Amino acid sequence: MKTIRKILVSQPRPLTERNPYTQIAQQFGVEVDFRQLIRVEGISSKEFRQQHIHPADYTAVLLNSRLGIDHYFRLCEELRFQVPETMHYYCVSESVANYLQKYIQYRKRKVFFSEHNNFMDLLPAMNRRPTEKYMMVMSNVHHDATIQQFAEKKIVIQPAIMYRTVPTEWPKDEPFDHDMVVLFTPTGVQALVQNFPDLKDGDKVIACFGAGTLAALEETGLHADIKAPTPEFPGITGAIQHYLEQQTE
Repeated sequence: MKTIRKILVSQPRPLTERNPYTQIAQQFGVEVDFRQLIRVEGISSKEFRQQHIHPADYTAVLLNSRLGIDHYFRLCEELRFQVPETMHYYCVSESVANYLQKYIQYRKRKVFFSEHNNFMDLLPAMNRRPTEKYMMVMSNVHHDATIQQFAEKKIVIQPAIMYRTVPTEWPKDEPFDHDMVVLFTPTGVQALVQNFPDLKDGDKVIACFGAGTLAALEETGLHADIKAPTPEFPGITGAIQHYLEQQTE
């Protein structure tokens, strides 16, 4: 088992020091480095038009993140589409719904949100509006499961890609001296392989969160030493901690 002294977590640094990674660093005497391997960029209005989607054709927008909100209103402005006061917003969570106040006057009669981070919670509100026409703001990297679930309930959702996730470039003069890499997205896997094409299976301990991330990793010929979620470890930090505990036995 490879000795772990330095861990690369491909996410932004947590806002507070009270987080599971701090506990891992203190418990096992390892260094934890937070570095995103991906970045998000908005697509241009020209690219958006190529999807043949017209925001004016829709009476409601499904939003799953603050990023989605930012890019929806950005593109509407670039397209010179004035979002009507009558637009309805269906949000995956209350925090996403509250973020709408940056752009609109928040009114409960036109903003709906799930209390359990699940769009399907919004079905009752949607069923009360049978003539609603829905557009869902999405990234180029997404799963169609939600759209399929709504389709099974006879609700048509138009996916609209408004931003993309792309790999970032690792600085040429900076060593990649981490013993473990923690990956969370297929694009993160892509970034790892693009930046380090000579990386071989076994060179690093790789921790992988999510089925899509794991599938993308295995397609490259690399394997995950640590996987989550699993019945035993729903979160990646618990799985990492278990791996490090085995190392010290």
